[in-house]
Amino acid sequence: MNKDQVKGVANDVAGKVQEEAGKLIGSKEQQIKGLSKQVIGKLQKGAGDVEELVKDSTKP
Repeated sequence: MNKDQVKGVANDVAGKVQEEAGKLIGSKEQQIKGLSKQVIGKLQKGAGDVEELVKDSTKP
């Protein structure tokens, strides 16, 4: 697991927490920020996954 995968998962989880907090307090702004953080996290994890695939495929 590389740093992009770890950061991606962390951003995804933080986004879910922020979205739920926004729902609890009735803040659409916080919900949207949470959703966008989740998207960023998923993209970052995906980039890390690709990096790992490339690294694994170039091993002798």
